[in-house]
Amino acid sequence: MAGHTATPGRPGPAPRRAGSVVGVRETTTVRRGLHLRPVRPAGWWFDAVLLVALAGLTAALAAGQLFGIDRAVFDWSQAHRPAAAHGAAVVLNYLGQGAPLTLIALGLGVLLAVRLRSVRPVLPPVLAFGLTYLTIGPLKVWTARPAPSASVKEPFLPAEQTLPLFQEDLPLRFAQSYPSGHVTNAIVWYGVIALLLAPLLRCYGRTAPPRLVTVIRVVPPLVVLTTTTYLGWHWLTDSVAGLLLGLLLDRLLHRVPWDDLPLPAWLPTGDRPFISTT
Repeated sequence: MAGHTATPGRPGPAPRRAGSVVGVRETTTVRRGLHLRPVRPAGWWFDAVLLVALAGLTAALAAGQLFGIDRAVFDWSQAHRPAAAHGAAVVLNYLGQGAPLTLIALGLGVLLAVRLRSVRPVLPPVLAFGLTYLTIGPLKVWTARPAPSASVKEPFLPAEQTLPLFQEDLPLRFAQSYPSGHVTNAIVWYGVIALLLAPLLRCYGRTAPPRLVTVIRVVPPLVVLTTTTYLGWHWLTDSVAGLLLGLLLDRLLHRVPWDDLPLPAWLPTGDRPFISTT
């Protein structure tokens, strides 16, 4: 017969209590399903738009298009760059330095990991470093475009030769302008910093105002895009390409369900989510 019946002198199986060891083991093996975190705009259509726009921009430049816009913006900036404005732009452009931003984001992740006794907060900066390393550098090497300054300092190219892509005959150090790594780094790393800041402040009994998070994510990348173009360190289209790539990587990073990623049992994962409650 199905089920269990108690016979005299032979008790049936004892009911499982909620606090029993068996009950605890059963409940702790249940994991939430992996669901991508929401981004705005929702859906993958915007990611496709960014990717197509980046590919289209690259194809247009490879065909010799948009050079007039790049040259006009560079010439205007060069003619309207007094010493004070130049100095201020140089200082503000440091907001896009990849190495310091990486260390800041990693430091926030480590601090939050210690507070929560979980390795999960370290994962966003690690993945961000991997994504930027595998995209920015290879794209620069593949497209092989000189910077605007290549006509006024070594290798002293003719002005018209500083614009085209795919100049493989140039030494590598003179042809790494497209896309702008500063702009991409700014979007990705300030996005990671904003992602970690809210849960870190919550550990100290504080909250991160949504406007502050928005400012952190938006203002530094815009400043870096403006200054790197104004200083003539990148063509305008380099900066636009860096913007498109940065937004694409940022959306990928913010989709990751950091709290639910399956990790090896020997890694400390804590017992509290650090992203889901933000």
